[in-house]
Amino acid sequence: MNTKPFWTATFLAFCMLGGHASTASVTSDNKTPNTAYEPIRGQAGKDVIWIPTPEGLIDKMLTAAKVTEQDRLFDLGAGDGIIAITAARKFGAQSVGIEYNPDMAQFARRKVNEAGLSNKVRIVTGDIFKEDFSSATVVTLYLMPHLNLQLRPILLKMKPGTRVVSHAFTMGDWEPDETMQHEYSRAYYWMVPAQVSGDWVITGLEGGPVRLKMNQTFQHIGGTMTRGGVTQALMGARLQGEELKFRFSTPDQTVHTFTGRVEGKRMTGSVSSGFTNASIEGVRQ
Repeated sequence: MNTKPFWTATFLAFCMLGGHASTASVTSDNKTPNTAYEPIRGQAGKDVIWIPTPEGLIDKMLTAAKVTEQDRLFDLGAGDGIIAITAARKFGAQSVGIEYNPDMAQFARRKVNEAGLSNKVRIVTGDIFKEDFSSATVVTLYLMPHLNLQLRPILLKMKPGTRVVSHAFTMGDWEPDETMQHEYSRAYYWMVPAQVSGDWVITGLEGGPVRLKMNQTFQHIGGTMTRGGVTQALMGARLQGEELKFRFSTPDQTVHTFTGRVEGKRMTGSVSSGFTNASIEGVRQ
């Protein structure tokens, strides 16, 4: 697939209005395809213009998101359906593309049928701000910066561990976990983090109850542990989806490592040091 330099695509995107998102009525997914319709690169719509994502970048995006046959991928602003099709054909995922433009959506359905993937790929004609994609384990998008920011609160409320990949544009101050590039095109990857900020009471450690005070900015976390009246900063605190890890030391300077998961207001895991291992549990206050 041909592509233009990244800066050219970005300039065009800012200078023209396009059509993946915004208010729209939903039309039937089973409408007879208009076989005469062919999209034109750079064609205007409502909120964005159509510039296809290069296939080489799609492969890197889906690889970064570790897409497998266990995943359900939603492509927001599906265009010609190439990302949804590639996710199904190369990675085995069940895919759903949401596309505002009815003609483009029908074109994408035609491509799905031509690829023989109608059992794995579905194209919905609709509005990305109205359609329900909460069941996604992976979300891909190629929109505009202001649309990414509008979607960000929705994405952050999705199940922790959901993977998000955006072609060309970031999510403001939500820093990407990874950046990938193919020729002149770039994409960004995030994993939706669990919400860990607040005060926790931990049981299962000697000298308990132990209190944790966690602070959080998206996936970046830190905090303190208070144990036996002594407060210390957590070391190496890391959050990846639901998975939480940090280190702390005891008065004898032994370093302990906590590895566990956060599910809502509950934290479970184990603390290890040398050959010892103890299960612990925490509850957010």
